[in-house]
Amino acid sequence: MAFSPEIDIRRKILDETRRLLIDKGINDLSIRMISRSVGCSVGTIYFYFENKDVLVHALIEEGFDIMVDRQENIKAENATPSERLRQLCRVYFDFAMENPEYYEIMFSLKPERMARYPAEKYRKARRSLELFEDAIKDAAPHGDNSFYTSHLIWTFLHGIITLLQAERIDRRIDRSKFVDNALDKIMHMCLRESEVG
Repeated sequence: MAFSPEIDIRRKILDETRRLLIDKGINDLSIRMISRSVGCSVGTIYFYFENKDVLVHALIEEGFDIMVDRQENIKAENATPSERLRQLCRVYFDFAMENPEYYEIMFSLKPERMARYPAEKYRKARRSLELFEDAIKDAAPHGDNSFYTSHLIWTFLHGIITLLQAERIDRRIDRSKFVDNALDKIMHMCLRESEVG
């Protein structure tokens, strides 16, 4: 099935912006730079996106849509709550490692100034943490600290991902074993933390 030219150009704008954001950074990125890279007029970009902030927000939303969709598919699988929690961690980790540009845009952009991320989009972005929280509640039903624990899991995962992507983990350490071991520790510590409450 062929895409229409309108869909193709919008997709190209998003893809080029994602690449340029990582290469140039948000503060140096301009609509003119994007238009040159895409091979279209500045007006074409403004036809699809009101301004640079709206364009960056579209990329953030797209990243969360992909990641959360993968995480929500886990819930439908026949797994114990603790298995589901581990799978959520694995999907989060795999998404970040397979999509470093999206991940950096979603979590590590440091603009000098950018419009606040819209509330309705932020609610969608929070869905990932809510899935962690739901799995923790099911895995440790007597705990009452699932909100805190879901954030703890997220920060642990984010730290591991950030260090691996920056290649700051000693190269002698087998990455696959390291990640599996880290997930075991996160699961043990966080489920215990949730039960302790």
